[in-house]
Amino acid sequence: MSGLLVGAVFGAVFVFVNARSPLGDVVVTVLRVLAGLAVAAVLALWFTDVRRPAAAVSGGTAVSGGTAASGGTAASGGTVRTMFGRGYLIVVAVEVLALFGGLRLLAALGAPAEVNVAWVAIIVGVHFVALAPVWKDGTIAVPGVALTLLGIAGFLMAWAGSLPWVPIVSGVASGAVLLAGSLTAGLRLARP
Repeated sequence: MSGLLVGAVFGAVFVFVNARSPLGDVVVTVLRVLAGLAVAAVLALWFTDVRRPAAAVSGGTAVSGGTAASGGTAASGGTVRTMFGRGYLIVVAVEVLALFGGLRLLAALGAPAEVNVAWVAIIVGVHFVALAPVWKDGTIAVPGVALTLLGIAGFLMAWAGSLPWVPIVSGVASGAVLLAGSLTAGLRLARP
């Protein structure tokens, strides 16, 4: 559930930072309020999850929530699978290098600042696709592919002369994908 909370927070940041003109003020406010409500809902689900006793154990591996999912051993003596192991750290290290290296390259090439969010969406999307086999969860690739496509769309829009809309498509829409995915997965995990 912690990963969903992180995804929701980053989704909200995408929305808060990128919801702006050419959208009207009312639309911007509504998008930001909805993003805040979505984060609050995921946070509530997270608090509910961490207050539950250790997760049910399947084959010696804890499969969700509670104290057991944070690391250590499950009640039955089996090992708890951690989300933030070596594979995760490698993916994140490559992500950070690609993210900041790419942003520096875009600046050196004189790319307009609006395309930065398109680059961020691509890198975050590829990060989710790369984490799918690490976490043995193909569903995480779905928002990854969506973010990657929204990032590519932003670059195409910039090239086509629709620069003001790049933050909306690559930023706000990416944030909506992360928020919707986090909330949907959180609600699914919260079912008894």
